[in-house]
Amino acid sequence: MKDYLRFLKFLKPHLWILALAIICMVLSSAMGGASLGMIIPVVDNILAGKTIDISSSHTIPEFLVSFIDKINAVPKVQLLNWLIIIIALIFLIKELFLFFQTYFMAKLGQSVLRDVRIVIYKKLLELSNDFYANTKIGELVSRITFDVGIIVNSITQGLTDLLLQPIQLVVYLAILISIKVYFSISWTLVLVTVAIFPVMAYPVVKIGKKLRQISTNTQESMSDINSSLFETIYGIGIVKSFGAEKYQTAKFRIYNNRYFKMLMKSVKRIALISPVGELVGVLCMAIVLWFGGKEVVQGRLSAGAFVAFLAALLSLIKPFKTLSRLYGINLQAVAAITRVYKILDEEPSVKDAPGATELRSFKDKIEFKDVGFSYTKDSPVLKNINIKLSKGDVLAIVGLSGAGKSTLVSLLPRFYNTDKGSILIDGRDIKDFSLDSLRAHIGIVTQETILFNDTIRNNIAFGKTDIDMDKVIAAAKAANAHSFIMKMPKGYETSIGDRGIRISGGEKQRLAIARALFKDPPILILDEATSQLDSESERLVQEAIDRLMANRTVFVIAHRLSTVEHADSIAVIEGRKILESGTHKELLQHAGIYKRLYEMQFKPARG
Repeated sequence: MKDYLRFLKFLKPHLWILALAIICMVLSSAMGGASLGMIIPVVDNILAGKTIDISSSHTIPEFLVSFIDKINAVPKVQLLNWLIIIIALIFLIKELFLFFQTYFMAKLGQSVLRDVRIVIYKKLLELSNDFYANTKIGELVSRITFDVGIIVNSITQGLTDLLLQPIQLVVYLAILISIKVYFSISWTLVLVTVAIFPVMAYPVVKIGKKLRQISTNTQESMSDINSSLFETIYGIGIVKSFGAEKYQTAKFRIYNNRYFKMLMKSVKRIALISPVGELVGVLCMAIVLWFGGKEVVQGRLSAGAFVAFLAALLSLIKPFKTLSRLYGINLQAVAAITRVYKILDEEPSVKDAPGATELRSFKDKIEFKDVGFSYTKDSPVLKNINIKLSKGDVLAIVGLSGAGKSTLVSLLPRFYNTDKGSILIDGRDIKDFSLDSLRAHIGIVTQETILFNDTIRNNIAFGKTDIDMDKVIAAAKAANAHSFIMKMPKGYETSIGDRGIRISGGEKQRLAIARALFKDPPILILDEATSQLDSESERLVQEAIDRLMANRTVFVIAHRLSTVEHADSIAVIEGRKILESGTHKELLQHAGIYKRLYEMQFKPARG
C-alpha cells in the first residue's frame, strides 16, 4: 500500500483533470439522488391517490412544508405531466455529467500511463549494464506494458469508483436519513439497514486475502511469456536451422498455461466477490422488506416513503458492492505497482561521483593501474591489469575466447566499475569525470553490430537531432558505405528495419564504422570488428577501420593476429592477467603465448 500511495504522485500534474471529474461525479450523483426524490409524489399522489403526509415530523423546514403543500394541491394528471418532464430532464443532465466524468477519468488514466512509461524508460536508460545482465528482457517489457496497463486500469476504473461511490454513498445516505427524519421511519428498520454493510463486507475481505499474491504470480507469468517470445523472435534463424520449433512451442505452452491458470484463479476470486455480495445483499434486503412492509400494511408508514427508502437503500448497496469489486482491482494494482517500483527504486551501480567534472580533452595517456574486476564476488574476471597507452598509439589485446578482453575494454567507458585499482586519463581517475563527458570521448565498434529501426542517416548520426548531412555523407564515404547507401530505395532516408535486418553483415559493420567516424572521438575501441565477414566485405571494412583509426588512440581486440601486427603494442591476456606485452616482433622473439597463438593461425597445412 505504501507503493500505491507513492504512485499517486503521478496524478499531481493532472489534478485539474481530476477536479473536473470530481465535479461531474458530484453533480451526476446529485441528479441520481433527485430522481429518487421523485418516487414519493409518483407513488403517494399519483398511484395511491393520497397526499404526501409529513405531519408527524417536527423538524421539517417551513420552505419544505410549503413546497409539499403545493405538490399536494396540483391535479394528479398535471402533476404526472410535470414529473415526467422533470424526471426526463434529471436523467438527461445526469447522463451528460456521467459522460464528462468518464471522459475526464479516461484522460487522467492515459495521461498517467504516458508519464509512467516515460519515467520507466528513462530509468532503464540510467541503469548500469550489470542490471541488464541479471534481468530478462521480457520481464522489463512486461513491466512497462502489462503492469503499467493494470495500474492505469486501476486509475480509470478503480480511482473513478473510489471517488464516485463514496460520493454516491453520502448522497443516498443523506436521502435515507431525510426519509427517516421526515416520515418517522422506525429505528428498528434503520438498525437492520445499518447491520447490512458489515455482513456484506466480510466475504469480500475473506476472498480478497489471497488475491494479491495470485496477482503477483500472474504478472510474473506474463514476464515469462514475454521473455520466451523475445528470445524466439530474436533467434528465429537459429530456431529454424536447428529444427527447434516443437521444443520452443512446448516451452512457450508451459509458460502460457501457467499464466492462464494464474489468471483464472484471479478471475475466479474477483468474479466471486460480486455474486457473494449480491446473495448477502438480497438476504438483507428481504429482512428490510419484511420489517418495512409491516410498517406500510399497518398504516404507520406511507407506501411512497417506504418505496423511496427501499430505492435509496438499493442505491446505497450498489456503490458498496462496486467498492467491494474495487478491492480486488486495487489488490492487482498494488502487486503491479510493487513490481514497477522495483525498477524505479533500482540504483545504477555506475553513476557520476559527487562533484564530477567534465572531461574537456584527452592530451597525454591512458593508464590501467592494478585493475581488478569480477561480475560476481567469487569469480574474478581480471586481476592486476597494468597498461600504459600514449595518445595516438594503438594497443592490441589478444587471447583465447573468454580471457576477459571485451570486459577489459568495457571498463574504460565505465559500463562497469572496477573492483580494484583505477583507470586514469591524463593522470586523473575516470571516476572523477562525468559519464557523459567521458563517453563522448570514446567510440566503439563491436563484433555484434547494433543498429536501430530507423533511417540510415539517423543511424550514422545516432543521438543527434541537428544533423549535418555533409558530415553524414563524409563519414559514410570514409567507411566505404556511401556507394551501397545510394543504391538503396531512398538513399540515406531508407529505413534499415529492426536490428538492420534489411542489409548485409558487411554493410551493417560499415554503418557502425560510419557512426563512429561521425562521432569523431579521440579514443576508439574496436572489438572483433572484422570477424565473420567474407573476404570482399572484410577488405572494405578493414579499409574503413584504417581510416577510422588514423590519429586516434585505439584499443583493438582481434582473434586474427594478422590484423594487429602493426599495433604499437600488444597485450596478451590469459588466466585473467596480462602475461605478455610488447610489439609484434618482440613477442615473436620472446617465444611465449603470443608466438604459440601466432603459429597456430599461420602454420602451413600439411598435405
